[in-house]
Amino acid sequence: MARTRFPLAARSTDLVGSVIDSSTSLLAKQQHDIVRFAMGSPAPEAVPSEVLGELARAELSRPDAYDYAASEGDPRLREALLADLDGTTDHTTPERLLITAGGMQGLDLAFKLFVDPGDLVVVESPTYTNGSATAMSYQAQLLEVPVDDEGMQVDRLEEMVEQAGRAPKAIYAIPTFQNPSGASMSIERRHRLIELTRRWGSLLIDDDPYGRLRFAGDDVPSLHELADGDPLVLSVRTFSKIIGPGLRVGWVEADPALQQLLINAKQAMDTCTNLPLQRLIAAFLEGGHLGEHLATQRVAYRERKTAMQEALVEHFGDEIRCTDPEGGFFLWVTFGEEVDTEALFERALADGVAFIPGNAFSPSKFFPNAVRLCFASSQPDRIREGVARLRTAVDHVKQGA
Repeated sequence: MARTRFPLAARSTDLVGSVIDSSTSLLAKQQHDIVRFAMGSPAPEAVPSEVLGELARAELSRPDAYDYAASEGDPRLREALLADLDGTTDHTTPERLLITAGGMQGLDLAFKLFVDPGDLVVVESPTYTNGSATAMSYQAQLLEVPVDDEGMQVDRLEEMVEQAGRAPKAIYAIPTFQNPSGASMSIERRHRLIELTRRWGSLLIDDDPYGRLRFAGDDVPSLHELADGDPLVLSVRTFSKIIGPGLRVGWVEADPALQQLLINAKQAMDTCTNLPLQRLIAAFLEGGHLGEHLATQRVAYRERKTAMQEALVEHFGDEIRCTDPEGGFFLWVTFGEEVDTEALFERALADGVAFIPGNAFSPSKFFPNAVRLCFASSQPDRIREGVARLRTAVDHVKQGA
């Protein structure tokens, strides 16, 4: 039987998918015990499921909870969210707010509205796989700018744009507790990044899922706050990391002139964000539960990060380099050049530990000997066990087993 030749769109070749999301299906197929450092999600016990369950019994028993919602978001959630953000570095106003189906829809909307095929888009290197993949799905040409302990190297950004000979159409940044490195952009670099955005007339996509999960150090103003309403800054936020990833509810904060365009684009995607879960989150915010929940999680994540760092020192010593984030979910670990972490992945999975190889976070595959480890999703004892298994896997690979 002849193979069917589908009339695919040219852009289909740029749909690269997500190694991170694919790991969920892969892990579900495993029959043996695995310590899961792969997915960037809270542990099941970190989700306030008991409170959400109690609220759901009241909220989701109402017939009107299952209707379509306004594309810009259910009024009740919008009001509760605006109240929650009041006084924070992400304070905003109604005409700038759009509720989305998670942070990923916010990124998709931004790239859909601003990126044409062939446009130059700046991403951090390493960066969030799904963010760069979304830019590529709109056929962007990516410019990967290195990240260090102070976030994106903005001086290098300026140099690399000059070498490219054209201004970027968009700059995609995760400024606080960056995924995957855990680094936070310094205040000086944040100011400079906004200056360059204005000079070039680029869109700055400010993706900040982890900013409210600081467990050490001093708060730094968000790019949203520093931009002070600049129309070239579009901020993407989500409840996935601070309440529960399966809720798939987030929001975009953007100049009011973009609101109708954002609504039009969203209506062509999903009409509206899931109304029952919007109502559930609204009730969670209205009840004042988020503040207490975040305080509890900050303590837990600090303990888990420390447990992971201590275990890495115990089992690897100076064989590795490891970041030291002040919040968020991740450690970025770099091995010696002799360790190919894509090859290590299969051996580690067999030995009972999962991670995401470094090359997944760079379209150009600049990080063959690095891994991202999520400390948020496991308790300290499991973290220590997982790092011990990782040591075993590395030894197996080095011995050619």
